[in-house]
Amino acid sequence: MPSSDPMIRRHRLFSWGTMALVIGVTLVTPTMAFTQQRPVERLPRTQLDVLAPSARVSGAPGAMTVRHTTCRTLPDAEIRRRLVEVAVQEWAFFGFATMEQTPRDPSREPPRRPRTFRWLDVEESARVAATIAGYWTATPEGAWILADQNEEWNGPDGVGSRWRYPWSAAFLSWVMCEGGLGDTARFKRAVAHHAYIDQAIAARAASEPSAAFAAYDIGEAAIEPGDLLCSGRRPGYQTIADRRRQTANGARTHCDLVVKLDDRGSRILAIGGNVRGVVSLKRMPAVRDANGRLRPAISPDRGGVFAHLKLRAPSIEPDAFDRSLTVQAAPKMVLGP
Repeated sequence: MPSSDPMIRRHRLFSWGTMALVIGVTLVTPTMAFTQQRPVERLPRTQLDVLAPSARVSGAPGAMTVRHTTCRTLPDAEIRRRLVEVAVQEWAFFGFATMEQTPRDPSREPPRRPRTFRWLDVEESARVAATIAGYWTATPEGAWILADQNEEWNGPDGVGSRWRYPWSAAFLSWVMCEGGLGDTARFKRAVAHHAYIDQAIAARAASEPSAAFAAYDIGEAAIEPGDLLCSGRRPGYQTIADRRRQTANGARTHCDLVVKLDDRGSRILAIGGNVRGVVSLKRMPAVRDANGRLRPAISPDRGGVFAHLKLRAPSIEPDAFDRSLTVQAAPKMVLGP
């Protein structure tokens, strides 16, 4: 049954507006280039022990039901690398979709027309339907959201129908679920990103001592693979304090999982869901702060991130992305210079 939470009801009412926001969250001010390649199947579980999200549901689109809702709990020392491995594998499954972001200088560039993009075709929609449904099973609302989507699939557009609700937060909820943060006291899996942003804010204030992430303003702490970078729209947050003042309210936000700090290219690589309708890798331009650490170059008022959710777990190497099993298994994929 639908949740009685007023924020969830509001999320349902404004789902299409939210979808447009989440998909286009990085397109408002930065200039970007988007590429996609042929998808690859997930690694065998003997090589990377990940239960595919599609295995968490049963049935065909239009009659799909939740099969599994359980999550893993792993030691802190394993979490960062596990999160990177899980996210990178999903990125490959969606065809290595890559979004290259560069700062835009409005004073030197003419106004741009709104960008359009091709939605997934029917064949691709069918291929990934159970995967996206599986992401939803990691959220408390997964069952009724999937029931609503079955109605969409049984409509005139069939399996080619768009998802009724934006699934970027569901994607990260599943990554955390499969990545070892199965206890909701550690990560509050939800249909909206602000739920775990608020948990991380509370963790920083010591009122959520078990939470796996703590919230920092950009530049306050070193960004590492396994951390989350979050942006906000409606309202457009500039700092953690801006969100802290509105923790009782809903918000349209989006977060991506950091997978690599590219010192040579001065970029931060992060993976997120429902970016142009797929799991995508964003290559964010970065600059060095006074401490010599990389931070996003695009400020929040120009479409950049406002929050850094730092994972409370041991560090791993900055190029964990390159060392991931999926990347090692697909050495010919093109990532550009």
